[in-house]
Amino acid sequence: MKTFFTFGNIVLKTSSKYNIPLKKFQASLSSSIRSLKNVQNTDDTTSAIDNSLPGSSASLSQVTKQPLMTSRDLKFPVHHTYPRLAWLDSLASLEGTKLGMIDLHPDVFGTYPRIDMLHKNIHWQKLYRHIDYSFEPSRAELPGGGRKPWPQKGLGKARHGSIRSPLWLSGSKAHGPRGPKSYFYMLPRPQRAMGLRVALTCKYGQNDLVIVDNFDLPTADPEYLYEMADVRFWGYSVLFVDDTDVMPEKITEAVSQIRGFNLMPAYGLNVYSMLKHDTLVLTLAAVEKIEGKLLDELHSTRVETKFVNRLRPEDFRTKPKEDSTLRKPFTKPLMF
Repeated sequence: MKTFFTFGNIVLKTSSKYNIPLKKFQASLSSSIRSLKNVQNTDDTTSAIDNSLPGSSASLSQVTKQPLMTSRDLKFPVHHTYPRLAWLDSLASLEGTKLGMIDLHPDVFGTYPRIDMLHKNIHWQKLYRHIDYSFEPSRAELPGGGRKPWPQKGLGKARHGSIRSPLWLSGSKAHGPRGPKSYFYMLPRPQRAMGLRVALTCKYGQNDLVIVDNFDLPTADPEYLYEMADVRFWGYSVLFVDDTDVMPEKITEAVSQIRGFNLMPAYGLNVYSMLKHDTLVLTLAAVEKIEGKLLDELHSTRVETKFVNRLRPEDFRTKPKEDSTLRKPFTKPLMF
């Protein structure tokens, strides 16, 4: 059940999960407005506050001069904690314009900071592109060494059959590298998803996460974007992430001329890139997409992501849809 509160031309929406009575909400809002409004004329302040209550013509933003708090419909319910809050900013000006506050799911932006998961993801990302090209020829691939260097008996020397034996200085190397060798391995899917959640949590906790409405810039001049990063203390490297790989032309042209600034679609977001840049800038559409994907993975019951030793045919009576990424819960407990 959802309740709507009207303040002039502004409508606030609350959810029943917070269990806030109407009278209590109005009383707390009225006291908050009185504490925020600091004017010398008490009569004008009282009339402005009274006009801001339901059924009046004045708007709430005219009294408090603050952006409104907007609530998102979170895909999965929040248990034993509360949603995280973040400012919704804009790139239309250098200093930024606060458009409001949005809710972030705590399972994605408020999880426990597992530094070991960050290390596993970074180690995996550094190794899967590494190839060892070291190569040592075997005794069969070296030139010469076909004849026996001296007779087997009669000279008092140790017996040898070839000068290309690994025992000789000019010989081959026993069990040497036979590159190129790839160090690629696949990190388990739950660990990759947990690494993304921990990285987003760390960025949010360190105030290095910026959420904007879109990537529309007033100009394509790179100096504008560079000065914006300087004014907002974004650091020397910024990662811009959108929900699609088709970015606006102005920000694409500006980012391409600034070293350390990069654009990335949401499907390419990874732990190494997030930790490599000082600031992470996400669009609201990218937040929706990333949060939805990570929550689907967190609450998934796929068999390949679980430690299952033995399954019986009865456990697969309910066959999932082919286009569905989630499997339905088992009808009976697993037998280990």
